Amino acid sequence: MRALILGGTADANLLAAAIARAGIDAVYSYGGRTAAPAEQPLPTRIGGFGGVSGLADYLRCEGITHVIDATHPFAAEMSRNAIAACAQTTTPLLALERAPWDKASGDHWIEVGDVVSAVAALPESRASVFLAIGRQHIAPFGSRPQHAYTLRFVDPPKHALPLRDADVIVSRGPFTLEGELEMIRTRNIEWIVARNSGGSGARAKIDAARSLGLPVIMITRPLLPERPRVESVADVMEWLGHRTCLGA
Repeated sequence: MRALILGGTADANLLAAAIARAGIDAVYSYGGRTAAPAEQPLPTRIGGFGGVSGLADYLRCEGITHVIDATHPFAAEMSRNAIAACAQTTTPLLALERAPWDKASGDHWIEVGDVVSAVAALPESRASVFLAIGRQHIAPFGSRPQHAYTLRFVDPPKHALPLRDADVIVSRGPFTLEGELEMIRTRNIEWIVARNSGGSGARAKIDAARSLGLPVIMITRPLLPERPRVESVADVMEWLGHRTCLGA
C-alpha cells in the first residue's frame, strides 16, 4: 500500500499524523498556495501535478494504491482532477470532506453560488466588510471600491491588492469565538463574506456574526461528481484497513 493525501487542510493534517502513526507508506501533497506550509510527519511534495494526465502519471510512477482527497471543499479543480485521474488509473479514491455549516436560528445569511454573486450582494452604500474567502478570490471585489475591506491571510501578500481600501491581518487559524468577536468589533465590521467550508476550525466567525446580528454572504460549495466520501479520520483509516491504529 502507498497512499497519496491531497492536503492543505486541518483535516488532512490530522490524517497525516494518523497515517504516520500507523506506519503506512504515504505522501502528503500541498497545492503550493501557502509560502510556509505546516510541516508533516510524512514525505511531502508541493505544487500542482499538471492536470488530470499529470496526476495520472504521478499515480502510476509512484505506485500509489490509494488516494485521499482532503483538500479544501472549494478546491474544486483539484478534486475533479483527482476523480478523473483515479478513474483513468483504477486507483481507489476517498474524499475526507467536512460537512457544510447549516443555517441556524439567528443567522442572517444571504446564500449565493459564487464570488461574482457575492460581490453583487454587497450593499451599494459604503460598508466595512470582512472577506473571509482566500486571496485568490478577492479581485472581483475591486468593482465595489466604496467599501472598506478586512482580509486575513496565512502569509503576507507579496503584491498590491486589487482593493482601494484594504486592511490585511496575517494569522493562521483555528480562531476562537472570543478572538473573532474582538476582531469584528475592533474593525467595526458590518458584513462578512464567507465560503461554506464547514468544520470547526473556521466556524468562529459564523458564530460571531450570529452573536452580533451581522449579515453573512455565504458562498455555497461547488458541485462535484459523485465520489465516496467520509467525514472523519477514523473512517479513512478504516478504509485503509487500519481501524485500530489511530492512537492518541
